[in-house]
Amino acid sequence: MRFSEVDLFGVYVAPISVIMVAAWFATIWLRWGAARFGLLRYVWHPSLFVFAVYMIVLSSLVLLIAAR
Repeated sequence: MRFSEVDLFGVYVAPISVIMVAAWFATIWLRWGAARFGLLRYVWHPSLFVFAVYMIVLSSLVLLIAAR
């Protein structure tokens, strides 16, 4: 398991920041799908649920990248 800095237009950024942005876009896509089908109506606290989904997606991405 080795994470190294990412060169983004000449600026070195931590790999977790790139993974966090990717997880956020995946969460936005999942939230859009859940709202479109009305699944967020059945959740007690939608904001907390979306945050939990973001954490799950972020953790899954980190584990997938670390397994390589």
